[in-house]
Amino acid sequence: MRASDLGSEGWQKPWSGGNGGNCVEAMKLDDGRVAIRQSTDPDGPALIYTRTEIMAFIQGAKAGEADFLVR
Repeated sequence: MRASDLGSEGWQKPWSGGNGGNCVEAMKLDDGRVAIRQSTDPDGPALIYTRTEIMAFIQGAKAGEADFLVR
């Protein structure tokens, strides 16, 4: 799905770093799913995840399961 199909309101940057503005943005959809897009491509694709999928990702990241991405 294109992120622009979801509108321009409601997107948030859950975190931001010193990466020159290249950020991930997230939006909670009315049905509880979560959309993720690249901030520098607001008309590009949006990845849609269920609440359960997002919860598993966040819990895994907090538990260190994604640390291999930054080693």
